[in-house]
Amino acid sequence: MIAIIDYGMGNLHSVSKAVERLGYEAVVTGDPEQILAAEGAILPGVGAFGDAMEHLRESGLDEVVKQYAASGKPLIGICLGMQLLFTSSEEHGQHEGLGLLPGSVVRFRGDYKVPHMGWNRLSYKQSESPIFKGIEEGYVYFVHSYHVKPERESDLLAVTDYYQPVTAIVGRDNVYGMQFHPEKSGDNGMQLLGNFLTLCK
Repeated sequence: MIAIIDYGMGNLHSVSKAVERLGYEAVVTGDPEQILAAEGAILPGVGAFGDAMEHLRESGLDEVVKQYAASGKPLIGICLGMQLLFTSSEEHGQHEGLGLLPGSVVRFRGDYKVPHMGWNRLSYKQSESPIFKGIEEGYVYFVHSYHVKPERESDLLAVTDYYQPVTAIVGRDNVYGMQFHPEKSGDNGMQLLGNFLTLCK
């Protein structure tokens, strides 16, 4: 059973369908017991960082996510969900994140189009990660105006290029994140999501 954490903001239906297409049972839930009992958990997210953290705190799910991460079972954040794993964000003011990974979320700055939207190629920083097993570097689909700057180089698994190196996949121990939408990224995205799901036992 894979828990897709429902805190009122996220691409719940498409993520759930992608998990089911890969042959796993998915439950969309905000129930702490159901989340903590799952073999794997997905924290999706669409919208603003501050609003998302407010929803998580009001529902008590911020502590549930931290407890889940501490259990050692696989957890992945997708898009905004990945950004929430980090220490802080400057999106519409300063906001505190879940703090599972050290780093900050900052806005793209430069004379180029924001948001970063479209298909970009991944470049693996740590190709030995199980998340990349059997997958060549390929293209995935991004939509975001803010990007993560991890404090630890070792947490950075893959980057893409958008006028600068941009954090695309992060991971440490059982906690992972993907800035792009794997469920909207064709075969490559589905294979990456599938590799995460194989860690959930």
